[in-house]
Amino acid sequence: MQDEHIQEMLEKLKSGELSEYIVTKDEFLNVRNVIVKREDFKHFRGIAKRGGSVLYQYLETARS
Repeated sequence: MQDEHIQEMLEKLKSGELSEYIVTKDEFLNVRNVIVKREDFKHFRGIAKRGGSVLYQYLETARS
């Protein structure tokens, strides 16, 4: 998965266009590397799912 595509999906989460974004186990490290470089990375919540996928959501309030 390309960084540009990941950024696009994260922006859609931030804007509310998407309520959640599911990442497969194979894509996880690429997505995580992009998220941690963002200023608003604490607004993203990743919920681990069975099989190794992760469901990402954007929170209005940053997590602590």
